[in-house]
Amino acid sequence: MELRTLGTTEIKISPVIMGTWQAGKEMWAGIDDKETSRALRTAYDAGITTFDTAEVYGNGHSERILGAALKDIRDKVILATKVFSNHLKSEQIVAACNRSLKNLNTDYIDLYQVHWPPGSFGHPEVEYQEIMGTLSDLKDQGKIRALGVSNFARVQMEAAAEFGRVESLQPPYSLFWRVMEFNERPYCIQNQMTILAYSPMAQGILTGKFKSGHQFEKGDHRVKNILFQESHFQRITAALSRLKPIAESHNATLAQLALAWVLAQPNTCAIAGARNETQVLENAKAADIRLSESDLAEMNAAGESVTDHLDDNPVMWKW
Repeated sequence: MELRTLGTTEIKISPVIMGTWQAGKEMWAGIDDKETSRALRTAYDAGITTFDTAEVYGNGHSERILGAALKDIRDKVILATKVFSNHLKSEQIVAACNRSLKNLNTDYIDLYQVHWPPGSFGHPEVEYQEIMGTLSDLKDQGKIRALGVSNFARVQMEAAAEFGRVESLQPPYSLFWRVMEFNERPYCIQNQMTILAYSPMAQGILTGKFKSGHQFEKGDHRVKNILFQESHFQRITAALSRLKPIAESHNATLAQLALAWVLAQPNTCAIAGARNETQVLENAKAADIRLSESDLAEMNAAGESVTDHLDDNPVMWKW
């Protein structure tokens, strides 16, 4: 898997990144720690060298599973984690970073990201000068190598950038969720920021495995995903039917096609979660797919048949 450069740094990341929200178990059903650990090692063996997590995923459980699974190859992988919006005061960031370092069983974090903008979810507003100043101090101390943000709008990235260099944006982005293309992507390209797209398969809906009326297990947060609402399913089913022949022409699954589309976008890598080794290997193979201009045009049209009926709310869930 050909590595890419993170922002303006010398950090090399894999185009397919393994996401580990599900490893935290909270808000996901049917997750097994041993299976997750095997999947993490399989990801590395398949060429996925970059792993994304967050302090809030299972209250640190995801970080701990990741740190234990990759302990002996720490110098060969890139670890990215995130500080939540309730920990953005200076002393809270420092404490959160130290907890993540301990959880990940490492003395440095390659990419440390602000998970949600200050003030999100009713959490306290904190000045960007304080946030970025503290993160810059942690970088100077060698605890983190690069700074990133997640779920930020353009205006919020501009405000943060006044006080320090931001190397990446992590937004929800897929063929069926493209809000960030209008304001955030142009800013990232202009400022040499890497886009780390999460939910590139729209939390599974682009795999074609879900049918109208699907009932999620208790505790599965996808019940709140806007795309899984019944009002969108007829259009989604029709769009998937348009995508299937393209996938077949590349001897690929719909999931791999969805990832390949994201990877074909400018400055963009894809964060793909996986429950098991089989899903990891399927995700990794997406990096080998080369889409033609006609493929991309048809896929864009299929995607727009869904996105044209969505509003401009950047948040993919009805929390």
